[in-house]
Order: sequence, then C-alpha cells, then structure tokens
Amino acid sequence: MTNKEHGFAIVTHGGAGEPLELSDGCEQAAEAGHAKFKQTADALEAAIAAVLVLEEDERFNAGTGSVLCLDGETVEMDASIMDTRARLGAIACVRDVRNPILLARAVADTPHVLLCGEGAGRLARALGLERAQPIRDSQVDKHQTLLKELAASVPVMPGIDNRMFERFWNYQTPLQLPTSAAHDTVGAVVRGVDGHFAVAASTGGSAPSLLGRVGDTPIMGSGFYAGPLGAIAATGVGEHIVRQMLARTVYGWLEQGMPLQQALQRGIDLIDKDVVTGLIAVTKSEAAACSNTHMPTGKIVE
Repeated sequence: MTNKEHGFAIVTHGGAGEPLELSDGCEQAAEAGHAKFKQTADALEAAIAAVLVLEEDERFNAGTGSVLCLDGETVEMDASIMDTRARLGAIACVRDVRNPILLARAVADTPHVLLCGEGAGRLARALGLERAQPIRDSQVDKHQTLLKELAASVPVMPGIDNRMFERFWNYQTPLQLPTSAAHDTVGAVVRGVDGHFAVAASTGGSAPSLLGRVGDTPIMGSGFYAGPLGAIAATGVGEHIVRQMLARTVYGWLEQGMPLQQALQRGIDLIDKDVVTGLIAVTKSEAAACSNTHMPTGKIVE
C-alpha cells in the first residue's frame, strides 16, 4: 500500500491465480499507462493504454492471448471502461476484434453503455478497428490442457461438476473430450493528478464455459467501478464476483470510511477461499492490490 494524495497512481493486474513471473508484463502495462497520462493528462486514456499492453501480450487471457472456447475454434471476449467524467462503456461476447478495450471505449460515445455479440462486432467494423489475430499455438496448447482437465474428476470450476458442460453443450460442433484426463481478467485502475479516477478491464472469457457466457468484466459494479472516492477492478471467477457485486460492495465500504487495504481484504473474504479472487484499487491517498492467491501486478505512484 502506498499513501500519496492526489498524485498520479496506477495499479495493473494480470489475473488472479496467474504466475508471478508475469509481473513484468503488468509492470510494462503500468509504465505505458504512466506515459500516456503524461501525454494526455487523462486517467481513462492511461488505463486503456495499460490494458492495451496486456491485450497484446499473449501470456494473458485477453485480446491476442484469449482462451479458446470449448469447441477449440471460437473466442468470446468482454471488456469495460469507466471513469469519473461520466464515461462508461462495455462489450460482451465479441469475437473478431484485436483489442476489445478500444471497442468498449467506443461504446461510451454511443447512446448505450453495453453492446454484445454481433452488434458490437458490427460497430467494430464500422469504426475500422483491427480484426483479431489468427489463433496462436499458445492458445491451442492451453485449450488441449483444459480438455484433459475437463475429462478428469477434479472440477475445473469451483463447485461445478465437469459433466454439466456436456449436459448443456450449446456449440455447433460436438463435444470431444480425451479418454483421460481459466477464468481471468486483465485490468488497470488510475488516479489522475486532477483527482479523477478510471478503470479499464478486458478478458478472453472463462475456460470452460458455454457459448455466450458473460462474466463480471462487462458488468458495472461487479468486475469494475469508479466513483469520486476511487476506482476498483476485480478478477477471478465471474459467477462468484457477480453474486457479490464485488467492486461496488468494496466501494461502499470506502464510502463508510474504511481504509482501502481493509476494504479489499473484506471483499476477498466474501468469496469462498477455494475460488481464486483478486482486487486492485486506487483512492485519493492509496493504491493497493489484494488477492487470496498469487496475482501478477504492476504499480506506479508519484
């Protein structure tokens, strides 16, 4: 935790449960956000710049590194942005966009706050946003590992029987599991020297998941929130985060005067300890991260 009121601050994360070796990517993202803020003096633009770095790093489950859906072919991505200048935008189940965070930012300029699926994809084409990169070997490798885990007896999602995915299978291609036998987000929160706050988040979705699944990332108050007291981003299993409205719940404790680190830890404690969960946040005087497992992060405070 770092205390410095009204100075610039940025915290980034690469997903709860991801190896700490990925912290270098989160640090690079924080540096990119810092550099962008020096150019624009805009907290939201800084948060987006940071997330763009993470979307371009195939080690993370976002953008070019997004996990493949269970059919091994489809990618469905979500993203969101919010700041204290009334900018709010999110997208869900987007397939053919290289950088979903840019599309989420574009939605904030429309009459809406959330677009999904085909409509969001058409907006991306109308705006000339770059299409997704071809599927990479690293994505295929992760998918094969997931299939092996799904065929085993140990639940790949906490509290969910693996056979549930076979029962409710809704892909066009048949389910093909081996005879033997990921749910993360990237995000950034920023405090500008002018006292404004911003948050940006992006994810390649949950693995495993049914087609059309939407987690916490594009849902305001669950995976992200920004208000006059600060900005918060969550990561972990979206189905658990949504049930707690985690980001807004933590913000509520800040409104009651609770110190940031205490509020973050209380938020983590709302989720079952066996469910990987992480939070990052900035307030007027603090910048912090908290998780119940290892979580790569980056931070700059001036």
